[in-house]
Amino acid sequence: MSSSKLLFGFHAVTVRLKTAPQSITEIHIDATRRDARMRQFVERAKEAGAKLIDSDDERLSKLSGTHRHQGVVARVQALAQQHSLDDVLDEVEGPPLLLVLDGVTDPHNLGACLRVADGAGAHAVVAPKDHAVGLNATVAKVASGAAETVPYLMVTNLARTLNELKERNVWVVGTAEDAEKSLYDMDFKGPVALVLGAEGPGMRQLTRKTCDELVRIPMQGAVESLNVSVAAAVCLYEARRQRGV
Repeated sequence: MSSSKLLFGFHAVTVRLKTAPQSITEIHIDATRRDARMRQFVERAKEAGAKLIDSDDERLSKLSGTHRHQGVVARVQALAQQHSLDDVLDEVEGPPLLLVLDGVTDPHNLGACLRVADGAGAHAVVAPKDHAVGLNATVAKVASGAAETVPYLMVTNLARTLNELKERNVWVVGTAEDAEKSLYDMDFKGPVALVLGAEGPGMRQLTRKTCDELVRIPMQGAVESLNVSVAAAVCLYEARRQRGV
């Protein structure tokens, strides 16, 4: 039986209304909001047959665990995810594009990375179970619906998973400030997994050693590094640019 979880914010709940309305148990809305955005949302929810419950800010904040709920909190059933990375790859048409995150534990960073991955058309985001944040309501809110559309696969052993990707002819490219080759010197038209570490410590040594190649994002100013979600955007969209779509 699927487990229940909470989503909050207009984007996250609207995407669930679009993709799996039957999985929504109920939606709590701020009874004091009567603006156009809320009216449009309520109309969409009613069209989808969702159960709406009028609530106040205190109740919504308690449910979501934050005051940044935008007046919308939904109780939903967790959607079934792909069982493995192999399942995802078997469904990909054309060369796969994967984002691998090593050591990203901040839910805001993960949510932003998922949003970028969705926009760039990445087929999945992969992370280790022991050094990563899981999907939660904050991640879903920041992801603006991408947590519902991009497979987020947490693996037991990241280095082993990268080696398995190599066996499937996926080129594993890590990002590092001290890499000799620039991101823009790489050919990303084939199957590729882009590996990024958390801002500051970067990738763990074993992860770094497992990569086929290391590249750096050229930095022209005084700042030495980018936030991981910004770096993910730079890398994924360069791959997307090269692929011509």
